[in-house]
Amino acid sequence: MSIIRVLLILIPLALLIGCEHDNKEKYIDFIKVSDKSYIGISEIQDSLDVPWDIQYNEGSNSIFFTEIKGSIFELDLKTNTKNLIYRVPNVFHKRTMGLLGLAIHPNFRNKPYLYACYTTEEEGKYYSELVKLKLEKRKVVQSDVLLRIPGALGHNGSRLTFDLEGYLYWATGDALSLTDSQDSTTLNGKILRMKDDGSIPKDNPLTNSYVYAWGFRNIQGLTVTSNGKIMASEHGDAIEDEVNYIQPLHNYGWREIEGYHDKPHEIEIARRRNMTEPIKAWTPVIAPAGMKYYRNSLLPEWDNSLLLVTLKTQSFRVLKLNEEQTNIIDEKVYLKDYYGRIRSVTSDKKGNIYIATSNRDWNPQKGFPKHNDDRILKLSVIDFKPDNFMSAEEDIIENKSNGKVLYKSYCASCHKDDGMGVRKYFPPLVQTATVESKNKFLEVVLKGLKGPIEVNGDVYDQEMPSFSFLSNSEITAISNYIRTGLGNNYSVIDTVDVNKMRMKIN
Repeated sequence: MSIIRVLLILIPLALLIGCEHDNKEKYIDFIKVSDKSYIGISEIQDSLDVPWDIQYNEGSNSIFFTEIKGSIFELDLKTNTKNLIYRVPNVFHKRTMGLLGLAIHPNFRNKPYLYACYTTEEEGKYYSELVKLKLEKRKVVQSDVLLRIPGALGHNGSRLTFDLEGYLYWATGDALSLTDSQDSTTLNGKILRMKDDGSIPKDNPLTNSYVYAWGFRNIQGLTVTSNGKIMASEHGDAIEDEVNYIQPLHNYGWREIEGYHDKPHEIEIARRRNMTEPIKAWTPVIAPAGMKYYRNSLLPEWDNSLLLVTLKTQSFRVLKLNEEQTNIIDEKVYLKDYYGRIRSVTSDKKGNIYIATSNRDWNPQKGFPKHNDDRILKLSVIDFKPDNFMSAEEDIIENKSNGKVLYKSYCASCHKDDGMGVRKYFPPLVQTATVESKNKFLEVVLKGLKGPIEVNGDVYDQEMPSFSFLSNSEITAISNYIRTGLGNNYSVIDTVDVNKMRMKIN
């Protein structure tokens, strides 16, 4: 064989080997989906300021994303460079308030519009606004407010999506109202449906009303399946986070019922008032956030699934749907506690998946934020088997009689593992008057807390849910873990104490 022929064979081979090596080097982690499918994870943006929503745009092969303080960017996926396209004026940012949901017009080539929702403040009152933004040459040139509704210091919901017919849906939170979710004449605690110009469609289920469905607490994810089913992920109170299949005129229960209809009084309420059960619920809660329907044969194991990211359990979940796309038949959990809180997820037509972390927000978890947070990460199917990889995990239901386990499940995400809380957001549980007083402590645990309180000179105004759903023995265990640990040395509580307080407050 001539030297020239040998070179012609070896040079392409060397180039191929070099490309494979370079290809592997760009990944920071790997996931094993099955013996046939592996995913490589690459970082395409870092050092972001709390990205809240990310949406893929096929026409420009780019991702539009919001940052909670008011900026909207376009991320070019060919070069992985971002471009600031707009700073939304009058955004009020505090805790979970700010620039939130984003949607891209489905006919973006002919109608270059983005839709965003955000919090504003005026004379001490809070509002949620929905705005339509027109783009020209990668900049916003026109802004029109389509709808304004009451807002609050929390529970503003605010995911957006378009259905297959081109109608826009806005998921609104209950804005901390005790009644709005069950009042079909209000716009909070609802799924609202409208035309792309913000007007009310004539075929809406309630005449001259945006209201499409109601009975929601705080929706954090919204997506549409390939056959047009609308799915929403929602934060529960202290229990029963949910995924709901959204149908017109359906009532999803809040505040009358939470989660599955599995108790006698819930079954009776649902029968009497025709309420709809979630297709999935979690207790302990996982804090579900963004959700995206995934349909791609490139990754058959995840085809026809809801991709769900979470905050409390800091995970990426794959919820497999049945053929009718009306029920969840399987759940796989990945990346738990690995990249921290994950706020949003989207995918492109090639089957690549993108997730955005949320570690620089108001409630960072242990070990976060890292120096390069927050990030947008890309999950891509790869054609080789990596040497090291992560696999799916199982949600482990640990021994509920153990106070430490109960504390981790229900308290640690807010008050932290060491009980020190987050200053001005979540009060400490260490050496405080409330924890020291047996009766006051039990009253708060069983009744919850609403309104401002002062602890060690700091004012806190974050609502705490009731934990009365726990058994007397569980409340005893968790109370004693707090009162005799975490730097405290108070007397123990027994089940008789818990039962007396339960009877007193009832």
